[in-house]
Parts: sequence; C-alpha cells; structure tokens
Amino acid sequence: MPLLTPPDTLTAVQLARALRTRELSAREALADHLARIEAVNDEVNAVVTLVADQAEDAADQADRRAMSSGKTGEPLPPLHGIPMTHKDTHATRGVRTTSGSPLADLIPLHDEVILARLKAAGVVSTGKNNVPEFAAGSHTFNELFGATRNPHDLTRSAGGSSGGAAAALAAGIQALADGSDMGGSLRNPASFCGVVGLRPSHGLIPMGPNLDPHAWLSVTGPMARTVDDVALMMSAITEPSSAAAFADVLDARAVDSLEGLRVGVSVDLGLGLPVEAGPAEAVRRVASVLTELGAHVEDASPRLTKADLVFDTTRAFAMALALRGVVDGHREDGLVKPEVLWNVDRGLALSGPDLMDAAVARGRLDAAVRRWFGRFDLLLTVTSQVLPFAVEERYPTSIAGVEMGSYVEWMRSCSVISATGCPALSLPAGFATSDRFDARPAEHSPQHSPQRPGEHPPLPVGVQLVTPIGSDARLLRIARTLEAALTP
Repeated sequence: MPLLTPPDTLTAVQLARALRTRELSAREALADHLARIEAVNDEVNAVVTLVADQAEDAADQADRRAMSSGKTGEPLPPLHGIPMTHKDTHATRGVRTTSGSPLADLIPLHDEVILARLKAAGVVSTGKNNVPEFAAGSHTFNELFGATRNPHDLTRSAGGSSGGAAAALAAGIQALADGSDMGGSLRNPASFCGVVGLRPSHGLIPMGPNLDPHAWLSVTGPMARTVDDVALMMSAITEPSSAAAFADVLDARAVDSLEGLRVGVSVDLGLGLPVEAGPAEAVRRVASVLTELGAHVEDASPRLTKADLVFDTTRAFAMALALRGVVDGHREDGLVKPEVLWNVDRGLALSGPDLMDAAVARGRLDAAVRRWFGRFDLLLTVTSQVLPFAVEERYPTSIAGVEMGSYVEWMRSCSVISATGCPALSLPAGFATSDRFDARPAEHSPQHSPQRPGEHPPLPVGVQLVTPIGSDARLLRIARTLEAALTP
C-alpha cells in the first residue's frame, strides 16, 4: 500500500513552536518519530541505522533544558527537540556511517559540520538514512541496505543521492532532513518525492572536513516539506553572517509580491535536453502562474554550453580524489559498483590541459551567467527530466527516445545548474503520469487513488528555481510566494 505523510503531520515550524512552548515534549516528539519509522520503514526503507537509546537520552536532556529555560528565561535553540535521521554520507559521531558501502562502514569520532550545527541548534539525532553507494548516482540503492522506495508509489525510485532523506520526509518520518548536492542530489529526490530541496550557494554551510578544502561543486543543504521549513533550517545552520536573512523569510507577515519579477523560462535550458511530458508541462504551468502574479515571463536561458565540461571534469576529479584508494584495492572483487569505477577512472585519466580547459570554461560560464542575471531575476526550468522510474532500474537509459550515455547524463537539468554555482531549489509543482500533468491540490494522496493491477498513481513533479550566486534568501522568498500560489 502506498505511504504518504498524514495530513495532520506538523511542519517543522509548527513542531518547533510546539516544542518551544512546551505544548509538546521532546520525548513525545521522539516517540511519534520512532512510531512512524516502525509503521512505514519496512516498506519505504528510508532509515537504515537507528539509535533509539541515544536519541531518548538526548530528548530527555532537551526536556530538562526546556524546564530550566522556563525558570531562567534562557532561550531555547531554534530546532530544540526536533528529531531527525541524517544522510549516511555525513560523518556522525558515535553512530554507524557507511556511505552505502561495506568499504566505508565505520563509527566516526567526529560530526561533520552540518551535523554539529544541527545538534547545536537542538536537533535530536536518531540515526541515518539511505544513500546510493558512495552517493554516486541519483537513485538510492546499495548492497548493504537495498533500495529506498518512493512513498507515493512503492514501485518507484525515491531519487538520490539524498533519497533516504526525501523519502523520510514524504513518508511522515520527520519534518527536516539534511543532504548534499553535487549534480542534483538534493533537488532530484525532492522532485521525485514531492518535497522542497535547496542547493545553497557554496560556503553558506561549510563542508568537511574535506580532502580538498577548496572543493566547490558539492554542497550540503536542507530538505523539508515546505519552504518555510527550509528557511528555518537555513537560519539555524548557515554561517552567522547569513542566518538573519533566512530568519527574515520566516518573519514575513505575508507573501512577497512578484510584481515585475523578471523570469526566464526554459524547459531544455537551451541545450536540447530531452524532457518527458509531465515535467515539461509542470514548467509551463508554473510559468503561467508567475504571469498571473505579475511577473514578466519570457522564454530565455543563460548560455550554458560550457556547463557540461565544467561539471564533468570537476566531478571526475573529485571522485578520483575521494575514491582512488578504494578503487585501486577493489577493482576485481565486485565491492565497488561499475558506475563508481567508471567515474573514478575518468578522473584518473585527466591531464593538466584537461584541468586548464575546465578552469577556462568555468570562467566563461560564470561570465555568461552573470550577464544573464543582469537581465533576469529568476530562471525557471525542470528539476528532473523524468518522472520517478522503476525501483529495479539502476538509472534511466533513455529519455523521450534519446539514449543516455552514462549514469549521470539523465540528470543534466540539475548538473549544468550545479556547474554555475547558483543557488537552486526544487519546488513541488503538482503530479504527473507519463503523458499528463495534473496540478493536483497539495493534500492529494495516493491513498485516495488506490492502485489497481498494472496501474500507478500520479507521481510528484518539481520545478527548479535558480537565482544569482549569494541570493539564497531571495530565492526562498520567491519560492515561498509561488508555493502559496500553487497550493489551493
């Protein structure tokens, strides 16, 4: 039976308020979280490691802090008592962390930066959620834990690499999730599961510790069921100099006006990307809503001809840097999936001139994107070029009749945006079948559309919103207004 967030599940903003005012205790919030895992996780397979005893101790500490705060007036942290599991690529002190591979199965002695900041903000950590092997690819499956299934249709992919996080949100397990994004790993699973995923500008949430402290293509960021929830999480975990701007998004008494907003719309990003009918129609529908809201909308896209070179070279270098030792020791034993071997070998084959060409291309791409954003405020495009595919497939091998040349090529609508460095957000836009888009109300549930043999319910589809580097808070304000317009 399909699974979806119950309509009465609290948003993160509502949950944080209830915990701060002590209408709900951290122990009670944790009990609900654990009960939901017990109810749905056997089918969805979003949570792969659970540390209930540690979480109960942390919840008890949170409740004691709340009692003390009531007496002393000391403010509680912004995410006080909120329970959540974490992406299994993020090092979590004292908790099994595997990156989806037996070769990386360990118990770290430290927290990754994003985890340390979440804990400092009051989060009660409960375990880890599933990822593809070494986070490679945008479909969450591995030999350790198996595949994560889409709560909207258990026969479909939840996306990846933050697929366990997106599925946990959509299945009602938790209200906030952390993830990371190199080529679409926050945005694509958000689109597949009908939640919000933000790829922030580089540096807002420090990565690490990293082998290469100057690496820029991969970033960490938030996922949630609403834009306000994403803003809440960003206000708690970004650099202090940026936090207030995200808190201001939450303080807005009404949605911002989009009157006069300059929007460029492109389904194929000027690159001839093949796109299925459902995602393409979602973009056209959202473009019409923006027009109704007073935005100036026209067909336009930045010149992205250098984006593939920048992304492919930078990704290959990063994969080889991180995994060459693993690959060298396990080429023949089947413990590293072929897609990882292929990507690492591409990185190892790079020459000095290859890296120079990519650096020059990145400079030209940056200049082209900056010029374009001199004329426009927002780029609207597809998040994913396809709807969630069968969970048994490793990745889509063709889109709209066009063959894909690799396991990452089907994600180009996200990866070419990654190459620009711009903040990008996937916003739920409705539901679609293979040949039809349906702007269904947000409360649509597959539980209300029973699956018959050989039939599948409509699947979530997101649109991708992109703004200039450093304008993350403005992106959330635009997304918040659009979210309100798309929600009946």
